[in-house]
Amino acid sequence: MDSNHTYIAFQTILRKETTRFMRIWTQTLLPSVITSTLYYAIFGAFLGTRIGLVDGVPYIAFIVPGLVMMAVITNSYSNVASSFYSAKFMKNLEEIMVAPVPHWVVIAGYVSGGALRGIITGVLSLLVALFFTKLPVAHIGIILIFLILTSLIFSLAGLINGVFAKSFDSVMIFPTFVLTPLTYLGGVFYPISVLPPFWQTLSQVNPILYLINGFRYGFLGTADVSIVGSVWVLIGFVVSLSALVIYLFRKGYGLRS
Repeated sequence: MDSNHTYIAFQTILRKETTRFMRIWTQTLLPSVITSTLYYAIFGAFLGTRIGLVDGVPYIAFIVPGLVMMAVITNSYSNVASSFYSAKFMKNLEEIMVAPVPHWVVIAGYVSGGALRGIITGVLSLLVALFFTKLPVAHIGIILIFLILTSLIFSLAGLINGVFAKSFDSVMIFPTFVLTPLTYLGGVFYPISVLPPFWQTLSQVNPILYLINGFRYGFLGTADVSIVGSVWVLIGFVVSLSALVIYLFRKGYGLRS
């Protein structure tokens, strides 16, 4: 398969994924905008005036990066997990698997579609935040790095869930019982410096802490963890999850009836 055919295959899968979530934007994009608006209004505008400054910035400005990351994480993950499992359930995936297309092209198409939805919802959430507060930008490059890496990581995680899922209910188990708690405990609404030493140490095991703090550093210039270390943590997750997905595809686990 030459490079031109490979590109066409990738473009076709990506277009299908993009068209799917854009066609039903009221179900895929709008809910995150509404949720972000409620968070900004309740935690930022109402409670934020009572809390005051956090790390030298208004509380609402402090929580914006974390809430944007929540939108990116949720949408990147759910887009790929639900789409891939639906393709399995409807037997559409079999057509792709028997086509002369390398596994990495199929993976790249699904992951890129999920990452694109995550980035779009993240940008929309950020635009909504501008109606509530002025947000400084300290390092635009850091913002882009963490935005892209985060969307890739959770798109890959969603694909793994889609591979292992055996029902629509199992698609929601991981985000409900693992992803959501880790996100809320990842420093979205507070700096870990306010926690007791034991909980500070325990929080450092949470990988979401690193991506939220890195993204926040891009805006505010402050973070609870090393930014260089955070970047390497995210790169490590991208490489590890990519290797796992390729292995699963090669073995055909969960892909063959």
